[in-house]
Amino acid sequence: MRTAILIPARYASSRFPGKPLAELELPGGARKSLIRLTWEAARTVAGEAEIHVCTDDHRIRAHAEEFGASVIMTPDTCRNGTERCAAAVAAAGIEAEVIVNLQGDAPLTPPWFVEALIDAMAAGGSSVATPVLRCDATTYGHFVEDRKAGRVGGTTAVFDRVGRALYFSKEVIPWLDPARLDPGAIPVFHHVGVYAYSRAALAAYAELPEGMLERLEGLEQLRFVENGWNVACVEVEARGRVFWELNNPGDIARIESVLREIEA
Repeated sequence: MRTAILIPARYASSRFPGKPLAELELPGGARKSLIRLTWEAARTVAGEAEIHVCTDDHRIRAHAEEFGASVIMTPDTCRNGTERCAAAVAAAGIEAEVIVNLQGDAPLTPPWFVEALIDAMAAGGSSVATPVLRCDATTYGHFVEDRKAGRVGGTTAVFDRVGRALYFSKEVIPWLDPARLDPGAIPVFHHVGVYAYSRAALAAYAELPEGMLERLEGLEQLRFVENGWNVACVEVEARGRVFWELNNPGDIARIESVLREIEA
C-alpha cells in the first residue's frame, strides 16, 4: 500500500512553546532539534514512504528544509495534528492509501511501531489504527509520578477484547490498587501518539464535530471514538527500547538518557 508519513509540528504549544525546535544533546555532545530527530526516526521505517513535515510556522519550515525535509505549509487554524495532516493531504494532493501521523514530539518511536500500523491497515478491519504499549514498572512509575506532581505526562488507552478503543485518557487508567500491583503484569497500556488513517477517514475527521471528551482531555483521537468510529489499538512490543514523548520541558532529560542508552 502506498504510504505517506506526515509529521505535524506547531510552534505555539501551550505547555512548551517552540517545542519542535528544542535541541537535545546526543552522545558525543552533538545537538539536534526534536523535529529533526523525529524526521530521522521516520526515515528508519521499512518500505517506501513519502515523508513530509507539516507546519504553519516559517521558523520550523526554514529549519526543516535546512536538514533536507520536505515541508507542507498548513493553516494556523488546525487544532491538532490530525487536522493538520488532513489539511496537508488536501493542500499537497497526497494520493497515498495510508497516511501515518508521526507527531513531532516522538523521536523515540521505533520503526516497528509504525510498521505494525501499516500492516494492520493492509489487513483491513479498521480505517484508523494506533499503537499501544503495555507499561513496564518503570513507565508506569513515570505515569504515576507525573500525575502526583500535577504534570500532564503520557496518555493511556483502554480497549475491548478485539482491540477496539474504548477510551483514551491523560489520567492513568484503569486504576490499580497499589497493594495488589504485580510489577510483572501491569494492565495499563501507554498510548503511543502515532496514527494511521485511510484517506477517507482522514478527510472525514476534519468534518466531524469536536466532542466534549476531546475538549476536556485534549486528545484528538477521541473525536473518532465519540463519533462512533472503530479505532484499532495495535499492541506493539518495546523490544528493550524505552518509549516516551516529549510533553514537558522536563522530559528532555528523560529522552536524552534513552538516546544515550540506544547509542551505547
